[in-house]
Amino acid sequence: MNMPVTTLAVPPDRFRAISAPRLAGMRRGIEKESLRVRPDGQLALTPHPQGLGSALTHPHITTDYSESQLELITGVHAGVQDCLDELTHIHQYTQHTLAAQGDEMMWVSSMPCGLPTDETIPLGMYGLSNVGRAKSVYRMGLGLRYGRRMQTISGIHYNWSLPGVSSAEYFALIRNFRRHAFLLLVLLGASPAVCNSFVQGREHSLQVLAGRTLHMPHGTSLRMGKLGYQSEAQSSLSVSYNGLDGYTHSLHDALTRPWGPYESLGIRNPGGDYLQLATTLLQIENEFYGTIRPKRTIFPGERPLHALRERGVEYVEVRLLDLDPFEPIGINAQTLRFLDVFLMHCLLADSPPDTPQELADMADNQHLTAARGREPGLMLQRAGQAVSLVDWGQELLAAMAPVARWLDGHAIQGTSAHADALATMVERLSHLETAPSARVLEQIRAREDQSFVGFARERSAHTRRWLLDLPWSAAQQASFDAESRQSLVDQKAIEDTDSMPFEMYRQEYVSPHRLGEHLRAPA
Repeated sequence: MNMPVTTLAVPPDRFRAISAPRLAGMRRGIEKESLRVRPDGQLALTPHPQGLGSALTHPHITTDYSESQLELITGVHAGVQDCLDELTHIHQYTQHTLAAQGDEMMWVSSMPCGLPTDETIPLGMYGLSNVGRAKSVYRMGLGLRYGRRMQTISGIHYNWSLPGVSSAEYFALIRNFRRHAFLLLVLLGASPAVCNSFVQGREHSLQVLAGRTLHMPHGTSLRMGKLGYQSEAQSSLSVSYNGLDGYTHSLHDALTRPWGPYESLGIRNPGGDYLQLATTLLQIENEFYGTIRPKRTIFPGERPLHALRERGVEYVEVRLLDLDPFEPIGINAQTLRFLDVFLMHCLLADSPPDTPQELADMADNQHLTAARGREPGLMLQRAGQAVSLVDWGQELLAAMAPVARWLDGHAIQGTSAHADALATMVERLSHLETAPSARVLEQIRAREDQSFVGFARERSAHTRRWLLDLPWSAAQQASFDAESRQSLVDQKAIEDTDSMPFEMYRQEYVSPHRLGEHLRAPA
C-alpha cells in the first residue's frame, strides 16, 4: 500500500514560521569538478596550469583528487543567477588559460574520459608546505584504498543555507533528503554510460553498448551507484542522521578506529614515502562519502568534526549532482530553483528519526535508482513496503507545489520561476525519455561509433568554443590574473612560515584530541 500523500505535505504553520527577511537570507554556492582532457578525449597528464595560480590557496580555482581534475568554486550568493554568472566567469577564465597554453578542454561528463593505467593518474600537488603535503598524502591514501580511477569521477556540489535553522532542523532536512534522493537521481542524473577503461580489472554488471562503451540501459547515475564512491570499509559504517551527537560520534569512531587492511599498508613504505595520513577507517572527514553532508566553515588548521561539535551545522552540501553535458557549465538556473524547492520541502516537512532498516533501504534504493531508475515499473522500499518509484516521485512533487508557490510569492512580484521549475520536473517524471540520462544514451546510440568518449568529447569541444566565444573583457582577465598571482604569493608565504617537521604535523593533525569529543554539541 502506498503512503498517503498527506504524510509528505508541509503543515501550513511551518510556512508562517519563516519570515520574509529569513527567506531572503537563503544562500547558495557551487563547487564544480571537471577533468582536463586532450582533444582526443584522453586524460591530460600535464600539471595544474601555472596561469591558474595555486591550487592550495586560490579561492575559486583548485584541483580535486587529481592534478588533472579542476574544481571551480563560487562565492556565496543570494541569487541563483548571480551564482551561475560567477561560475560562468570562472569557467571562462579557466578555458582562456587552457587555450593560451594549448588545446586542452574541460570534460563535460561526470564519468571520466579515456583513462591511463591507474598508477599513471597524477595526484593533486599543493607545494612544499605541511598542509600542501598532507593534501597530497591524503590523495595517495585514497588511491590505495579505492583506486585512482574511482577518484576521477566528477560532480557538482550545491551548498545551501537558511538563517535561523538549528542543527536539529538541518539534520531533519538531511534525513528527508536522503529518503527522497532517488528522485534527484532520476530527474537529474546524467551518467548512464562510461568508457571501459574506467572499470578495467574490476567486476561490474555493465552491458556493452558498442566498442569500448559500457552502459546500463535504464541507468541514471552510475556515479552514485555501485561503481562510484563505494568500499567495503565504508559499507561497514551505519551513520545515523538523527542528530548532531549521533552523527559526530559515528564520524569520530570511523576517524579513530584502526582498519586492518589499512594498518597492513602502514603510513610509509620501506623507502620512507608516505602512503596515507592514517591507518584508521577514514583518514580525515572528507573521506566519508554521502549524498549530502552537514557542514560548518572551519578555522585554519581546524578539523571539520571539531567545528561541527563546537559551533553546529551552518549549511548543507548536496553531493549527488551529475554534470549535465548539455549545459555549458554543467547546471542551469531551473535545476537550482528546483533544488531550492526540494531542500525547502525537506526542511519543512515532517522528518521522523531514521532507523537501521531505513538506512539499509535508502542504500538499496539509491543503488537501484542509479542502475535502473528509468526502468518501467521499478519498485523501491518505503516503510517496509514496495512502492513504485514513479508513484512515490509523483507524490513528492505534488507535495512540493505549495513550497514552490510560497517561494515565488516571496520573490520578485509576478515571478513563477520555482513553480515553472517544478512543473518541468513533473513533466520529466511522466516522460523519462526526456531525462538527461536518457538523452545521453539517445545521442550516444545515434552516433555511428556509439562511443561514450566520442559523445562527451564532442560536447566538451562545443563547450570550449562556447566559453571562448563569450564576451570577455581585459578588465575581467586582469582581475582573475591578479587573483592567480596573489594565490602563488600566499602559497609561498605558507611554505616560508612552516617550521614543524611533516611527521610531527601529520601526527598532530590526525590526533583524536583534535576532533573535539569533549565539546557539548549545540542543539
